[in-house]
Amino acid sequence: MPFDIKDPNYKEKIEDSFYRQDFMNLMGVKLTRVEPGFVEVQLDYKDDLTQQHKYFHGGVIGALADTVGGYAAFTLTPPDSTVLSVEYKLSFLNPGDGEKLIARGEVIKAGKKLSTCSANAYVVKDGLEKICATALVTIMNFYNKSDH
Repeated sequence: MPFDIKDPNYKEKIEDSFYRQDFMNLMGVKLTRVEPGFVEVQLDYKDDLTQQHKYFHGGVIGALADTVGGYAAFTLTPPDSTVLSVEYKLSFLNPGDGEKLIARGEVIKAGKKLSTCSANAYVVKDGLEKICATALVTIMNFYNKSDH
């Protein structure tokens, strides 16, 4: 879907913001793809990120879904803007059983104040990608950083 790009330096804005997130750095999440209205991140398996069955923890999956939804929306905002999650609904479709977790966020509708995004999380096991969760993410756009 073609989007109106309000910041020609959107990639740098996303990278700068993303790598300032201590939580993403703590987990080892890597930003792997940034396009207008789309963001992808990847996370390698670590025992510290699992639940009792040694699958990726649902909180980790949810955090990545929230993150890619927000950054997908952020790619379409003006230079003097920021975003903040309003809500997300996450549905688990399969266990997070894999060597890597990939999350992809995509803008469904970019609004003036609110943007609606989809986010899907996939696990990679033995070289095959399998969806493990899907989310609908609502993002609030702040068009002046002094507004928050």
